[in-house]
Amino acid sequence: ISMFVGIATVAVSLTFGGLIGATAAYYGGRVDNVLMRLMDVLMAIPSTLLAITIISALGSSMFNMIVAMGVSQIARMARIVRSAVMSVKGQEYIDARIIMRHILPNAMGPVLVQVTQTVARSVITVASLSFVGLGVSEPTPEWGSMLSFAKTQMRYYPYLSLFPGFAVVMSVMSLTLAGDGLRDAMDPRLRN
Repeated sequence: ISMFVGIATVAVSLTFGGLIGATAAYYGGRVDNVLMRLMDVLMAIPSTLLAITIISALGSSMFNMIVAMGVSQIARMARIVRSAVMSVKGQEYIDARIIMRHILPNAMGPVLVQVTQTVARSVITVASLSFVGLGVSEPTPEWGSMLSFAKTQMRYYPYLSLFPGFAVVMSVMSLTLAGDGLRDAMDPRLRN
């Protein structure tokens, strides 16, 4: 469930944040200014606090958690996509007709790295929200809710907390390493 929610969160944030960031970078000027100031306001609120607020307002369910966490990551994705598109947009081979053919494929390196980092961050946030009772509801197995249950059983059954905690650590570490590998693989300066 944590990985599914993490990937769904990235899908929501990348869809809306990517659209906002690409629009801001492509049109520039006043459009860029207005959109980025809105993203600054969104980034001023800590993402976990924003997610908790949205979940509290909408109710505790997996769909609401995905929406809340996706909204909390939109500003980060918009910033990354905007900077990637702006760096490619200024190159001489770019024409308005070829934004989808050349700008976005060349700007995908930093975006993919951000995607893997956001999935890892989302896995931790899902586990945290479920640990405090705001995440996935009880019959559905989730690492954070397993850890919450295990804390009451820690004295007699310490292994109950070991396995879900290890799963969270290993999934976050593997996603981070995958992001580092993608960054190195997509860096044009490292290609021969």
